[in-house]
Amino acid sequence: MNLFSKTLSSDNAVNYTNIALMLISTILAFCLPFQLFIFSYAVLGPLHYLTEISWLDKRSFFTHKKHDVWLYVLMAVLLSVQVVDAKSVVNQFALTYIVTAFFFTIIIFFIKNNVVKYFLTVIVFLISSQLRNNSNEFFVVWFLIMLPTIIHVFVFTGLFILFGALKNKSSSGIISLLVFVLCTCSFPVFTPSLSTQMPGEYIQKAMNLLSVINRTLLYIFQMDGVDSFNTMIKYPAESVFTHPAAIVVARFVAFAYTYHYLNWFSKTRVIKWHEVSKQRLFLISVLWIVSVGLYYWDYTIGFKVLFLLSMLHVFMEFPLNLQTIKGIGTEIGRKFKT
Repeated sequence: MNLFSKTLSSDNAVNYTNIALMLISTILAFCLPFQLFIFSYAVLGPLHYLTEISWLDKRSFFTHKKHDVWLYVLMAVLLSVQVVDAKSVVNQFALTYIVTAFFFTIIIFFIKNNVVKYFLTVIVFLISSQLRNNSNEFFVVWFLIMLPTIIHVFVFTGLFILFGALKNKSSSGIISLLVFVLCTCSFPVFTPSLSTQMPGEYIQKAMNLLSVINRTLLYIFQMDGVDSFNTMIKYPAESVFTHPAAIVVARFVAFAYTYHYLNWFSKTRVIKWHEVSKQRLFLISVLWIVSVGLYYWDYTIGFKVLFLLSMLHVFMEFPLNLQTIKGIGTEIGRKFKT
């Protein structure tokens, strides 16, 4: 069993723990969708970023050559300029940075030669530089918004569960995947009313930074009259908190993010992300406390300061995501051969 398979393997105890965490996340998402999302993003999120980057670093980021990760750092830094200086000229190439990071992952997965892989990456960068944020609806929706958010926290969480179940031939793993799907389906099926009273100023301010996720999902599923990209952009801020369809989406988003983080921490004993030097563990702890403090002090400041770290952990996980897809294909192929 190779390193990749070992690090993602699971056992019955972890699977049943995750089933419990799914159910807890679902219940909380139904009752307190906005509060749960804001809490998870500010408290669980930074600890997840820090510990996962540390864990990936110990495994050379699942790349053939560890130094390849520096391109992710460059793209993440450029993408993060927008939260510091909204008028910067580099912001018009936001799509370019994330598209380049995405296709760079595919390139380094298949090609080891430095000259060839970086030549192809430059070609991708030049081609994608023709994309503009206001004229490429498909790329804005799926690359700029969905890829670092819902695809990262929900789709790949599901794929990790699937891979673990296939790899370990685990019935509890299959059950956990079914529960994951059922929890997801419960939000549009079971729609208890939620008070239309607007939440407090702190929650509203925080959601203004993150509601693009909710609005985009409304657009993708053509809910609440959001049937065009322009309608999505102009969706009223207060409707995120009051319209029934928007509340359904808010519950799903809260569940997706909360369980994504809890899933990571539940596997501590399996993937052993905590087995680092005392100095590194101390640094992670200090940075996490400071991060939570920033969010508590001012959510906007916390968001801006932590945005780079958030994007770094998304980009640096790309090779692992691709390895997971490959692993699922391999396991399914084995089952067809037997």
